[in-house]
Amino acid sequence: MKEQVQESADSLDRVQRWMQAVITHPEGVLSGADGEAARELIDAGRGNLESVVTRSRSLEAADRLAIYANAYYARLIECVGDVFPVLKRVLGDEVFDSFAFDYLQAYPSKRYTLNYLGDSFVDFLRETRPDPEEGNDEVDWADLLIDLAILEWTIYEVFDGPGTEKERMLETGDVAGVDPAAWMSIHLHTPACLQLLQMSYPVNQFYTAVRASDEELVVDYPDAVTSYVAISRRDYIVRRYDLTRPQYELLKVLQAGGAIGQALEACMEVVSDEDLDQLLVDVQQWFSNWTSERCFFQATQKGEIGMDKQDGKDF
Repeated sequence: MKEQVQESADSLDRVQRWMQAVITHPEGVLSGADGEAARELIDAGRGNLESVVTRSRSLEAADRLAIYANAYYARLIECVGDVFPVLKRVLGDEVFDSFAFDYLQAYPSKRYTLNYLGDSFVDFLRETRPDPEEGNDEVDWADLLIDLAILEWTIYEVFDGPGTEKERMLETGDVAGVDPAAWMSIHLHTPACLQLLQMSYPVNQFYTAVRASDEELVVDYPDAVTSYVAISRRDYIVRRYDLTRPQYELLKVLQAGGAIGQALEACMEVVSDEDLDQLLVDVQQWFSNWTSERCFFQATQKGEIGMDKQDGKDF
């Protein structure tokens, strides 16, 4: 009895893997049935499909399999579109779905969850980007699309990852008694949900404009200019912040574990000598704003800012 059960399980597993090889073949079920992957499991090519899948009253075996094949790709393409809705709107449904189908051929789904289905989509767009040496007018357009895909995938990851909701946020009163001279050596740790992006286009503003546009998508496409964006999550809402380059450099050092003094040095390197005095004023305002927002920093050093290491607070 045990042997019969095991034999049945093995047979079912083989049929399931054969069916997967057939319906996921990019050239259709007939090519899938003739393919090496399927024939290694069950040697039933396009002319012998009914030895595995019986026909119905109105459909042949290939037609019945095609229903599953079409539904499989339709669902995956829909999922990719759910992750990149603004990019899909910019490209249009037909063009985006074509990109998504080609992407799924290059990076087929291999996990039990769809959470990571789009994790190589940016790589795919870079790999299929027009060659700039060919003088193609679409090159700059492609770079904007890649930036937009990076932004949307980052938003997706931040939304799905750990946030600051269960952390006690660092507030202004927590640091009121700190000796100003001690600030330069203090490390403020950023939460895991903070992501810093350097882009070739003002993509955060473009993203906002597309989302706010009417159904006809009337927006101005931006010129290339370096932009900086911080993305974080608070109260289960993903928040996006445009940054100046000094702000970006400061946050990048803090995120890497540097002390406040090191972060200020990095910030000063990208500011002219004439603007240094104003920078010191600006930095105070930045920290005040970020403290009020309670979304960027987590300080965990015991004794330096009046809190225990186990008492992580976001600043």
